Amino acid sequence: MTMLDNRTDPSPVSGGPRATPFPTPPATGADSEPGAAPVPETGAAPATSVPAPAPVAVPAPAPAPWPAGYPAGYAVVDVETTGLGRDDRIVSAAVYRLDARGEVQDHWYTPVNPLRDPGPVWIHGLTGAMLAEAPLFPEIAGELAERLAGRVLVAHNAVFDWSMLAREFARAQTTAQVEHRLCTIVLAKELRLPLANHKLETLAAHYGVVQRRAHHALDDARVLAEAFRPSLHLAAAAELPLPLHACRPLTEWKDSAARPGEEAAVPGPRYGRVSGSGYGNSGWRPARKRPVCPYPNPGRLAADGPLVQGMRVAFSGDTGIDRELLEDRATDAGLHVASSVSRLTSLLVTNDPDSFTTKAAKARQVGTPVIDEARFAELLKAVRPAEDVHG
Repeated sequence: MTMLDNRTDPSPVSGGPRATPFPTPPATGADSEPGAAPVPETGAAPATSVPAPAPVAVPAPAPAPWPAGYPAGYAVVDVETTGLGRDDRIVSAAVYRLDARGEVQDHWYTPVNPLRDPGPVWIHGLTGAMLAEAPLFPEIAGELAERLAGRVLVAHNAVFDWSMLAREFARAQTTAQVEHRLCTIVLAKELRLPLANHKLETLAAHYGVVQRRAHHALDDARVLAEAFRPSLHLAAAAELPLPLHACRPLTEWKDSAARPGEEAAVPGPRYGRVSGSGYGNSGWRPARKRPVCPYPNPGRLAADGPLVQGMRVAFSGDTGIDRELLEDRATDAGLHVASSVSRLTSLLVTNDPDSFTTKAAKARQVGTPVIDEARFAELLKAVRPAEDVHG
């Protein structure tokens, strides 16, 4: 197991402009001392002794104005995972804590035993043998939550990192006190940076940041911290409101179970241990196919109208209830759960309608009604049967 906790960064993020000492004027004559009068040449009139002028105190430059509403601190986060699905697990996590102006305060890293196959080893480089003695997520959840507490979570494609963290915290039956996240992809777009694409390495190259170990959580977090600081200063200079989005912890979580007739997946010996915490190996199973909705699509959700069986509903962004639970409840009520938004979509459920997600953008483009999770939960209590549509 490798655990780093450095209060001073051995690879520090490049700081702001350093003060340059004023040069001492060169002395006249080979044996002159700085500040001494020049030695007269033979036959010259004797020099008059002139007292050296008192040093003039040069005031330090005043710090640049900073927007009053900007956050007091940031936690730059990167997680490596067994995959990209909702049932995938974290195999390593890193946090760089920054002050209000983006200067590094400390950093932290840990591998995490996912209690399952580690997934794409060729990407993150962490084998089952390496993770066998790593801590389980519940064992590091407290320290990780402490490092995130009271700060804006910063990540590249932040919705992914936060969703993975939120699910792990929910499995561990705890939460992190994180109110907002900031995606550096969104910030780069709002700053209109001249980037060929929005990959992390492209953003890093724009600021001259060198990547040492791509897809290593600690180095990815370092690179992002270095790239975020100049972006933050550009935003501050332009007095640009930061694109902050709410981080919603999961209030309901459903551990995945084996299907009838299937054996539960049990991690092999090289993937580590099973504790008595109940954490086990839940949350890993093949993706399941939803049944076809038997009802015709009655059209879009009307303003102040009810849900009707057959309506096509899509979900986007963070939800307080695990997404799969929401989708199950929608399916059980006779709704069609759609994976994308089109002109046929009856409604989009999202807690962040102004986000830059593909679904939210498409909903705005085609005029799909948008409601939040709380409103959807209320409407779900009284879904109108399909036969009542024309009644």
